[in-house]
Amino acid sequence: MAKKQFKAESKRLLEMMINSIYTQREIFLRELISNASDAIDKIYYKALTDDALVFDKDSYYVQVVADKDNRTLTITDTGIGMTKEDLENNLGIIAKSGSLAFKNDNEAKDGHDIIGQFGVGFYSAFMVADVVTVISKALGSEEAFKWESQGVDGYTIVPFEKDSVGTEIILKIKESTEDEDYEEYLDAYRLKAIIKKYSDFIRYPIKMEEDIVNSMVPIWKKNKSELTPEDYDNFYAEKHYGFDKPLKHLHINADGAVVYHAVLFIPENIPFDYYTKEYAKGLELYSKSVLIMDKCADLLPDYFSFVKGMVDSEDLSLNISREMLQHDRQLKIIAKNISSKIKSQLQSLLKDEREKYELFYKSFGRQLKYGVYSDYGSHKEVLQDLLMFYSSTEKKLVTLDEYVSRMPEDQKFIYYASGESNERIEKLPQIELVMDKGYEMLYFTDEIDEFAIKMIMKYKDKEFKSVSSGDLGIDATDNADDSDAEDNENKELFTYMTNILADKVKNVKVSKRLKTHPVCLSSEGELTIEMEKILKSMPDSQNVKADKVLEINPNHEVFQKLKGAFESDKEKLNLYTSLLYNQALLIEGLPIQDPVEFTNDICKIMV
Repeated sequence: MAKKQFKAESKRLLEMMINSIYTQREIFLRELISNASDAIDKIYYKALTDDALVFDKDSYYVQVVADKDNRTLTITDTGIGMTKEDLENNLGIIAKSGSLAFKNDNEAKDGHDIIGQFGVGFYSAFMVADVVTVISKALGSEEAFKWESQGVDGYTIVPFEKDSVGTEIILKIKESTEDEDYEEYLDAYRLKAIIKKYSDFIRYPIKMEEDIVNSMVPIWKKNKSELTPEDYDNFYAEKHYGFDKPLKHLHINADGAVVYHAVLFIPENIPFDYYTKEYAKGLELYSKSVLIMDKCADLLPDYFSFVKGMVDSEDLSLNISREMLQHDRQLKIIAKNISSKIKSQLQSLLKDEREKYELFYKSFGRQLKYGVYSDYGSHKEVLQDLLMFYSSTEKKLVTLDEYVSRMPEDQKFIYYASGESNERIEKLPQIELVMDKGYEMLYFTDEIDEFAIKMIMKYKDKEFKSVSSGDLGIDATDNADDSDAEDNENKELFTYMTNILADKVKNVKVSKRLKTHPVCLSSEGELTIEMEKILKSMPDSQNVKADKVLEINPNHEVFQKLKGAFESDKEKLNLYTSLLYNQALLIEGLPIQDPVEFTNDICKIMV
């Protein structure tokens, strides 16, 4: 039998496909099993309109057999089979799809659908095989035929003997090389793993050594009423989404503009690599119950990247390799809908199961804050009601809404204090005035907190105010004008001290916030001292600095010492000024520029 040639464009496409289109060689088995499932589906379609044809689902299956001795892998189906003309048209012209043509002529009415649409997946077999043989007998035909090819050189079609209807694909597996191990495609354990990964939910049995490898009925296509929490927990474990148990699951069956099914999980524990570049976000993406992508990042916004699970849709536009999605309207609709469902689930968890939500927030609250900060705050409306911070009065995590609901009428701002820990914050001198007024404070202990809040700017028309900001918007005492008088009276002293610290602080002034502590630092402008610390710890920080103000408590005995030194001993005033500034740095957790000088200054005071 003379060898027939592929069309010139088909030759080129075959070369490109084998070398470029598929990123993983194991995909070939998914494609061949999907084609086998298509062939069985076609008999099912025929049975819908042909009373003489009875579709007994138990009689239809896909068989996978590995023969190590002969280096062959055989995939057999009991589907509709192919005539000589089908073999010629469907396998001789690459990218012409028999499934697509059949689908167009036989629209299903009951939810079944044909998987293959492009006629290219079959040729992925040449990634692992030197020779591909197809033996097929079509439904209603007395004849069988054998199609065989070694790749781009062409193919042959000859009559052949086959008793039963269906198709048998025999792959002559390539010899292994230094770079490629082809032996794995002859190993039963490895083949079962590939089938479980990609084809676990094909609706017909996939057999190996008489065992049925696949689950067939996916959990997402079952009725929610017949599933228990344990069923979802088991699915979470089987899919290796995490070693923990999920805090919550979402089972979505959407029938709107785009039809899709999804099972999503909110984990309890944070993956060890979550905040690293190595962590890959995304949901498993299925098309007609066949795994297309392990991690489809486009289905999740970054701020919900902790969500695990899968999505299955028949409406997605796939390219010829079925590995990459066209970025089309359907995908965006699904992603938007999923994001809305996740937010609703988190709000429900916060409202009805507070303890569970706090467990979640302990692991992933930082990610929500990053989401508020990223993209110039464009997601703040989505996320701000999910945020929580430790409260100075409640001694627990509270939401912004809960904080605002408790604000006294005379309180103008949402006050917050930043530091390394709650314990450190409670010792800050700057909080004295706010505490004295009885106002609640939020404690910011994550490096992202202040940056996120700067993006929110206001919550329910209430601005955020750091306890270290220059103006707290609070009258410190009934005779607050006395502080201004102190400033004016000691203007020369403060100017002198400012000059001593000229490259370190913007100003020295009387403090309206201090009650018992002698000194503290405050800041002017948008950049706070805590933000300066965080930015300086980053590469290429460009030595950013907050505009610092050294505040002196006029009611502390230290202030009298400063005034006395200004009148009679400028050298001592220089010493006092340097000491007070370094003390303020230590309180803030900022590094002292010259520790040796600082210790020498202390010794001078001691002697």
